[in-house]
Amino acid sequence: MAKLNSQWLRSFTVLCEEGHFTRAAERLNMTQPGMSQHIAKLEQQLGKSLIERDTPGFVLTDAGEKTLSMARARWREEREFLESLEDDAEDRGVVSVACSGSFAMLLYPRLIAWMAEAPEISALLTAASEDSIASGVLAGTYDVGIVADAPRHPRLASEQLGPEPLDLILPLEWEGRLPEFEDLQALGLVNHPDGALYADAVLGANFASEYCGAESLRVRSFVNQIGQIPAPVAQGVAYSILPRSGVLAFPEREKLSIAPFPQPSILQLRLITLKRTTRSLRVEKLARLITQEAGKLTF
Repeated sequence: MAKLNSQWLRSFTVLCEEGHFTRAAERLNMTQPGMSQHIAKLEQQLGKSLIERDTPGFVLTDAGEKTLSMARARWREEREFLESLEDDAEDRGVVSVACSGSFAMLLYPRLIAWMAEAPEISALLTAASEDSIASGVLAGTYDVGIVADAPRHPRLASEQLGPEPLDLILPLEWEGRLPEFEDLQALGLVNHPDGALYADAVLGANFASEYCGAESLRVRSFVNQIGQIPAPVAQGVAYSILPRSGVLAFPEREKLSIAPFPQPSILQLRLITLKRTTRSLRVEKLARLITQEAGKLTF
């Protein structure tokens, strides 16, 4: 079948919207016979009747209903495409970002504030692993991603956001004191999905002779909801290890202390995007907001 004639489809869609040949013809600055001719040609091209005339108007056949649905989808897609080319306002449209769960907790209040200031902006935030962040940016699912490792894919560009410490958090009574390894074992760890990775980095650097791997640690609790990880620590019953963004986002962070280890463990955060010549104004604003939040991670 030859490609459907767009002008005939437009006439058919307007006819269905108006429900009357004369009104549809007037809307398109056509004569009524010209409108009828467009519908007849479209029916001929499809080999199906699209309407059944009924006094005083018409009803759609099953083929007509399907044709109308397809035509509306086509015009909607065309309109959205054209709007996407023209709409480059920084406070209108959709932005999407993926990052770690801890950074998401820090960033989301800032995105909410942006949406409150700009009712036409929609912000999509996903907490994800580094591999899925990179693959999502490559697939176009996310406008930007925040990772701790430099991207290795040639289609990804990265910008340095700055350092993020990995903090060993303790109950407030430990403020200003450096724990021994046996102190940590007595308290017990609040473990989480990244707990072993973080323990290797922090404990391996500061207790090299005593730390024998995460499997040797006394685990007091496990939780995979990052916002809940510091709660037992704030209650004085355990310790844990988190990126600083997760510590800052905890509502009761004043009940926590951070161990002042001589060998700090640092993540180097990067913002990744697809390599392209320009970014939309709203994505540029998103990147600025992310950079500002990342700047809060050292104190």
